[in-house]
Amino acid sequence: MTEPPLEWLALARGTLDRAAELRRDEAFLASAWTDPRTRVLVVERGKALVSDGDAPALALLPPAQAPAGERWLMGQDASGAAYFTVPAPLPAVEGTRPAGLREVGALLDDLESGLLTQSVALEHWHATHGHCPRCGAPTEVRAAGHVRRCPQDGAEQFPRLDPAVIMLVQDDDGNVLLARGPQWPADRRSILAGFVEPGESLEQAVAREVKEEVGIPVQDVHYLGSQPWPLPQSLMLGFFARTPGSRPPLYPDDDEITDAAWYSRDELRAAVDAGDIVAPGPLSIAAQLIMRWFGGPLPKMPAF
Repeated sequence: MTEPPLEWLALARGTLDRAAELRRDEAFLASAWTDPRTRVLVVERGKALVSDGDAPALALLPPAQAPAGERWLMGQDASGAAYFTVPAPLPAVEGTRPAGLREVGALLDDLESGLLTQSVALEHWHATHGHCPRCGAPTEVRAAGHVRRCPQDGAEQFPRLDPAVIMLVQDDDGNVLLARGPQWPADRRSILAGFVEPGESLEQAVAREVKEEVGIPVQDVHYLGSQPWPLPQSLMLGFFARTPGSRPPLYPDDDEITDAAWYSRDELRAAVDAGDIVAPGPLSIAAQLIMRWFGGPLPKMPAF
């Protein structure tokens, strides 16, 4: 039976109208910057200022209080108010502290979670794509932060996105495959993932990555949802897949997988309760896929 789509993904909740048609409208951009309704988010190395307290919120500034820097149009809310991002050193704002997506992405409201996700992704792209890939000339920012143009040959570069598949594999008895990468702490386990290669469909990427990483075939691949993962520039596309048989032998790729094993729901619950496995927080799509299989939150799951 095909699973319904995932209902909640922390970084896929943005509600701003991105207003792409306004990014090259210089008259609108100038007017919006003087509009008292406009709000500005300052980002620095993937972090922004958030208010202290149990319910964090972004410190959004009026344009007059924003630091100098490039102005990237993020979009408009339902009222028509514009939102910009400025990459600059974080200003001193009483009652706030710097925080990144991993810490607050799941706790912010829908608009602010989407705003921070988009801003962090754009900041990384600008920081790593400052030169023309054709001739090496320094590029110039255009379209309110969404294009970089080469002044030498006129080529325009757009924000890069790397699609990656992430898949929860079950056997015929409903056991789940969890694995650990060599760079992870000993108590971390997750589902398999990998980047989509050129000329490859998403379903082909799922099958290839599972075969490469643990040596088993999969079938019944179906899509459940996606979310941006701008750490630094991925789009994670989540799938369920099935492998024939009951707990088939696994053959981990030593370069990518330290260990891999099958878990029933009871076995995973016992491992988390014993502290052998740390339950993931719900920020990642991996956690949401595991919770869908498990039937709800895992024991000792953190709030975010």
